[in-house]
Amino acid sequence: MPASLEPAVAVVRDPFNQVPPLADDNPFATDIALREAVVREGAAHACDFLHERGAEIGAGEMRLRAELANRYPPRFVPFDGNGHRLDHVEFHPAYHELMDYLARHGVSSAPWARPGPGAHVARAALFTMLAQVEGGALCPTTMTFAAVPALRLDADLAATWLPRVFAARYDPRFVPAHDKAGVTLGMGMTERQGGSDVRTNTTRAEPAGGRNYVVTGHKWFLSAPMSDAFLVLAQAPGGLSCFLLPRFRPDGSVNALRLLRLKDKLGDRSNASAEVEFERAHAELVGDEGRGIATILAMGHLCRLDCVLGTTGLMRSVVVQALHHARQRQAFGRALAAQPLMQAVLADLALESEAATVLALRLAHAFDADDDASRSLRRLVTPAAKFWICKRGPLVAAEAMEVLGGNGYVEEAPLARMYRQMPVNSIWEGSGNVVCLDVLRAIGREPACVDALAAELAAARGGDTTLDAFAAALLRDLVHGAGDEAAGRGVTQRIAVALQAALLVRHAPAAVAGAFCASRLASQAFGGAIFGTAPGGAASEIIRRAFPAA
Repeated sequence: MPASLEPAVAVVRDPFNQVPPLADDNPFATDIALREAVVREGAAHACDFLHERGAEIGAGEMRLRAELANRYPPRFVPFDGNGHRLDHVEFHPAYHELMDYLARHGVSSAPWARPGPGAHVARAALFTMLAQVEGGALCPTTMTFAAVPALRLDADLAATWLPRVFAARYDPRFVPAHDKAGVTLGMGMTERQGGSDVRTNTTRAEPAGGRNYVVTGHKWFLSAPMSDAFLVLAQAPGGLSCFLLPRFRPDGSVNALRLLRLKDKLGDRSNASAEVEFERAHAELVGDEGRGIATILAMGHLCRLDCVLGTTGLMRSVVVQALHHARQRQAFGRALAAQPLMQAVLADLALESEAATVLALRLAHAFDADDDASRSLRRLVTPAAKFWICKRGPLVAAEAMEVLGGNGYVEEAPLARMYRQMPVNSIWEGSGNVVCLDVLRAIGREPACVDALAAELAAARGGDTTLDAFAAALLRDLVHGAGDEAAGRGVTQRIAVALQAALLVRHAPAAVAGAFCASRLASQAFGGAIFGTAPGGAASEIIRRAFPAA
């Protein structure tokens, strides 16, 4: 070969300085804040169980299932080969394996089937760990879990359906529920003309004898359309009411629930969501006519709890990915994690993740307790935590993605999928303005909610002067009225951040609590919108706590 044609530089195919994927990370063993919260909030008895599950969840096999379930999303099959209407949805086997895992380990039923101290907290910890791997399968699991209080309003429905929920078995077959080992439940609330304004729903329910009705209308979103039954809202003669609408009629024939199409969503792609029409579909009344919103309210609170838990888990996942990458990637002569500006970003992300964890597990504990103060606290804090934590999630994911640079922006990295998954928890079960209005209603109509908040903040009094001043100003404003509706987002944000700070001051190391209070509470306008601006000096300690190095 002539010398002029010889390559000037050899092609380098060795992936030098490329960080290997995070493998076999136990999300319980490596999360100090989560372990501490589990014990503190009353679920110490579940630590061995959670450690075992963490080893399974963090293994490569589980991550592969998550990747496959999202790479091959659900497929709508409207008809069989002979033209018979099916209204069926097919899933990749990996999705069914994930659903089976969730059911077997009680994520859809354990606190109801095996109630006891710390039952909701133990489930909450497991939920956050599972969210770190795959979120789509959690949607039908959440709805199955959250439907239990509504079904308990009717003795006959409870006797028929709850044993199948509590069986902790997943049965994907498209057959009547009475032939299945276990069931899943979905929901259909919103319609194309109303969205969150469900009082404008046009779907009609006509009495058909006893508590049976026939339902005609549509739903713009029907979550998890292959569930065995759905809680739906429809206009009955007595007003907006809640109904249980099964996929099969009592005689075993397929119910008149017609899938029109599956939604092509930004994220949550392993899970199906559909537009549907009801053509005189069989349904049974849940609760009383005209009490549809009140009937569904308990389900909504539990779904919102899971939105908080899901985002908390997603946050933890992307922060761990960022820390894993920064410790091994070399740039400008040293590891990224050794560079002060990157340390500031990583520490700030770790603060946000730990703050979400402590608030999420404290909220779960409020669902375990049955006293008046706990009921008031969860009434106020559930929508507040959903608003703030779910708003912070996409920002955390975007910053973590930037730590990885271009490698974080490609589909081979899990951060791209996590980033797309983040917004669904903020939108589902009431987007930002809807939950803020719920917070304002709790403040205005239920003074005990403010009292419960005050008690939580008082427990941290004296631990940080910035928090003391912030809490005093917040409670003063709440006692004198939350202000007009336009102030709802600011009020909701302050409630959530104050609670996070109070929990960190009480339970986290001084370095964590001090940095969080200084960066988040220094002014009523949140000062930490850009990560990496928290006061320095303790970044290394915060990072070591967030994800101990191997």
